[in-house]
Formats: sequence, structure tokens, C-alpha cells
Amino acid sequence: MRIGILSDTHDNLDMTDAAVRRLNREGVDLTLHAGDYVSPFVIPRLANLQAPMVGVLGNNDGDHGLLAARFAEHGHLSLRGAFAAVDAGDVAIGLLHGDDRELLQALIGRKAFDIVVHGHTHKADVRDLGDILVVNPGEACGYLTGRPTIAVLDTATRHAEVLSLRSER
Repeated sequence: MRIGILSDTHDNLDMTDAAVRRLNREGVDLTLHAGDYVSPFVIPRLANLQAPMVGVLGNNDGDHGLLAARFAEHGHLSLRGAFAAVDAGDVAIGLLHGDDRELLQALIGRKAFDIVVHGHTHKADVRDLGDILVVNPGEACGYLTGRPTIAVLDTATRHAEVLSLRSER
């Protein structure tokens, strides 16, 4: 299974559109969003994804109720709150924003999941810790680092690749 991963879209509609185009072109089977949409008006842009999307809330997300309502308008989008346990075939994925550092470290340290996906730091990072793969796709918005990125995970090989969105504009 190929899984698209993004985080920290922060209302950047152009880069959200670029991320959606790239994930659709990559032919992912599922997309995970690790939070910080910020405002509900970004959700209809994410609805252009061809694959289902599971998302969680981030620390900069505003009206949680309105975000949930916007998600509910699109049958292939699911907002799970602050955390989601995602079964992807033979792989168990823990999805969270990552601003609760103690929770993030506990999920990694206790090896409760095969893969932990998080955002928040805006810095792309893929770490293979032996029993667990930790993936941060970086920031789709490009605001803090100037490097808008997403990631694509192959669950069969447990390999995640960080992809630049610069050429997608």
C-alpha cells in the first residue's frame, strides 16, 4: 500500500493544491494528514484527493467543530480528533500532530505501532528505529523552512520518501 503523508498546510491554498496534485499523481491508496489545517476553508481543497484521507487536529487548528463539519461534507475524508490509530493492511500506524512531545515519545518508545506519523516541527524527517519507522513529512505550506514537502510511504517495504512541492506550483 502506498500512503501519502502531509502536515502543516496552514491555510496555504496554493501549496495544498500542489500537495493534492502530487499525491494524486503518485497514485496513493490512502492519505494521512498530521494536522494544522488552521481554517476550515482548506478542507474542500483536500477533498480533491482521489484517495481517502484520515486527518488529526493540530495545535493551530481553530474551530474544531467547523473543521469536523467540513470534513463530514466529503465522504472520503475523516477527521479523528487529536490521535488516530490507522490499520493499513499488515501495518499499524499511529497518527498525531506531535505537539504533545511526551505522547509522541511514549508512542515511539513503547513500540505500540509499526509506524508513527507526526508533524508540528515543520522539518521533514524519516527515522528507522529498527522496530518502528517515524515519519514527519515536513510542512506542506513552506512558511517556516521555505521548503514545502510531503512524504509517500510504501508499507510493503517500510520506506518513506520526502518529496519537494517546489516544482508543483
